[in-house]
Amino acid sequence: MIEQIKDQFPQADDICYLNHAAVSPWPKCAAEALNTFAQENVRRGAQHYPAWLQEEISLRENLRRLINAESTREIALAKNTSEALSMIAYGLQWQSGDEIIINQHEFPSNRIVWESLATQGVKLINLDLNNGKPPMEILRSAMTGKTRLISISSVQYANGLCIDLPALGQLCRKHKVLLCVDAIQSLGAIPFDQEQIQADFIVADGHKWLMAAEGLALMYVKSCHLQTLKLHEFGWHMVAGRGNYDALTWEPAADATRFECGSPNMLGTHVLNASLKLILSIGIAEIHRMLKARIAFLIEQLQTINGLHFNSQVQPLPESGIVNFTIEGYDSARLQQKLMQEGVICAYRGGGIRFSPHFYTSEQTLETAVAILKRLLKDGLAR
Repeated sequence: MIEQIKDQFPQADDICYLNHAAVSPWPKCAAEALNTFAQENVRRGAQHYPAWLQEEISLRENLRRLINAESTREIALAKNTSEALSMIAYGLQWQSGDEIIINQHEFPSNRIVWESLATQGVKLINLDLNNGKPPMEILRSAMTGKTRLISISSVQYANGLCIDLPALGQLCRKHKVLLCVDAIQSLGAIPFDQEQIQADFIVADGHKWLMAAEGLALMYVKSCHLQTLKLHEFGWHMVAGRGNYDALTWEPAADATRFECGSPNMLGTHVLNASLKLILSIGIAEIHRMLKARIAFLIEQLQTINGLHFNSQVQPLPESGIVNFTIEGYDSARLQQKLMQEGVICAYRGGGIRFSPHFYTSEQTLETAVAILKRLLKDGLAR
């Protein structure tokens, strides 16, 4: 298994890729799927389009398996997380005075869309889940009789804070509050069980921990909302009896394809499904085990640096693949730029440097990255 994994990630020798929380490299199988699809388009065009549709069916089933959803009827394919969140936000029927709760440290995708509802009299409650108190305690105390929806990232993008989604799902059901989960920072890295969570909506693009191309995202809509979420996009693809081009009357499809107004992203479908097949063949539990081992090793290496402060939880060891830190006396933004110039691919997020290896990242890669960081600190180039 280890050799199979190594073979799938033949990355350049002059980089240490620690930026899966932004845009991930693809596994080799994804590139092969893309090349095969491209060559078929060159040589055959859409001669075998029915086979492409079977690939799309396979993708929906693999996404269902990944989140342990009840049915593929609940799985829609959106262009990205922001589009999916927008369809949810503007599909719900709001009343003036309704409240939405989010974490004030959310990525803009999961903040701007809810802020835009202010024109409808909807109030946004921004909580600080990084204030040292248990996140569930903060969320519970913020809920009122006017709370209509909580929208939360399963893993916070800057510091890797993980939310207890089963507990939050139970809390939301108790108070009849809708739960929307942005799972982009966990799917492909951490087990996700919708049967336990019972979220109303789940969204996640495929270009981070799922290791696929930008431009294709999961949009999960719980079956009880399929008929009630108002539609704002219309086209040939979202109708029942799709393919009957001569029909003069139409109605929306009964399943989640009702949210897909136009032609599908077949290229993205082939790439994402190839990565998903690899992830599922290894097993998400095994991927998470390996990722946690990499994170433990990385934290151990970083702890040898004087003046380093973790902005991420390190005790107990984090569940996510994100480690954020600052170093006393150094400008984090400048230091991140210097690391990038030295081939350590990472990000500046939340005021600190964010390292995000994946399960396949070798200990040698992590050692090299930390050695480069130490050299930059010794040279004083980023003060």
